[in-house]
Amino acid sequence: MLDGFSRYVFRQLLLALVFVTLGLAALIWLTQSLRYLELIVNRGLSLAVFFQLTLMMLPNFIAVILPVTLFIVVLFTYNRLSSDRELVAMRATGVGPWGLGRPALALALAATLLGYALNLWLVPDSYRAFRQYQFEIRNQVAAVLLQEGVFNPVGDAITVYVRRRERDGALQGLLIHDARDRANPITIMAERGQLLMGAGSPRVVLFNGSRQEVDRATGRLRLLTFEENLIDLAQTRAVEEVRYRDARERGVLELLSPPAGENISPRDRARFYAEAHQRLAQPLGCIVLALIALAALLRGDFSRHGQLKRILGAIGIVVLLQSAGLGAGSLVARDPGLAPLIWLHAILPGLAAAWYLGAAPRRRTPPADPASPAASAAPALAPASG
Repeated sequence: MLDGFSRYVFRQLLLALVFVTLGLAALIWLTQSLRYLELIVNRGLSLAVFFQLTLMMLPNFIAVILPVTLFIVVLFTYNRLSSDRELVAMRATGVGPWGLGRPALALALAATLLGYALNLWLVPDSYRAFRQYQFEIRNQVAAVLLQEGVFNPVGDAITVYVRRRERDGALQGLLIHDARDRANPITIMAERGQLLMGAGSPRVVLFNGSRQEVDRATGRLRLLTFEENLIDLAQTRAVEEVRYRDARERGVLELLSPPAGENISPRDRARFYAEAHQRLAQPLGCIVLALIALAALLRGDFSRHGQLKRILGAIGIVVLLQSAGLGAGSLVARDPGLAPLIWLHAILPGLAAAWYLGAAPRRRTPPADPASPAASAAPALAPASG
């Protein structure tokens, strides 16, 4: 149970952590979502669909920045408590470094549990939904958002030009280039058409047009005129085709043991293995970084000149640890046998910080006062006379 002082500090830490994490996550979300503004500007996508798509990335952002924001909050809060002499008053009552750091460690434990909930459940589910929704927008919904007077790419294989689009969905002056069959691309022109949506797949009924195809064997142009024709604008001929999922879309068990029937390259298997270990070890960073912040501010004597050197030292250590974590992940993705590096990186710095925080402080011997009786009692050595 937390005492009165610990509850007071815990509330400050919790509020600061919530605001800093949400603020930083919103900033990252804003910078990342700019990549998808093209769907609004050029495709006519609604703001509701844009927000629904990009907000699915937030759990991944929060899981990544949570240890760092906790470190920032603990460092800032305890530095302010030290500047206001609140930590000095608690030390005078006999509270040691572990007692002063108890609220930060309690919050770090709660953040660690939240990190595991994000990494093991919410992040893969939300990112899988994000990729699936993005796939549908680019390969199916984009066909509904045809713009007038421009060549509209629908996925990677279809390009549609519309001279004019009526309010009722009627299309005037169409040109469609279909390269889904790479060996035999076709070009279709029609006077008018009507956009239809059926079974989740956009289709266009074409009237009074022609279908052109080059015979690769003879090099001749084959021309077929029609009064009415139907073309499916879905990116793939088989809508039920299984989409390949990357590492962030898979759960930890699937990363460690991918399905036997799925064709996964050895390189991807190594990346999956590294992602699984990183996802399991990453939440421990909340406790490790909190211990580093506490060790920097609670160990040592109080200084009236501030603790800038300790703060900069703690920040430098965290920057090095984050860089080392990225390097360890890259090494394991190349050689899965190096997976223990991820766990050493996740545990050893925390053990070192805990030992430093709990170690007995060095006692400094005060300089002797010349006016003290002990100093005056010391015999003076005079040089010997000749």
